[in-house]
Amino acid sequence: MFRAIACMMLLALLVSGCETTAGFGRDMQRAGNWIEEKAER
Repeated sequence: MFRAIACMMLLALLVSGCETTAGFGRDMQRAGNWIEEKAER
């Protein structure tokens, strides 16, 4: 139960950090690209 609440709070922080869903999508894409670059090395 506590883990679910902590997860929701973390998600809320991430979403509130991005003003729009477009900004959120862009940040997720950037994170995905960064992970891919790290995996290639």
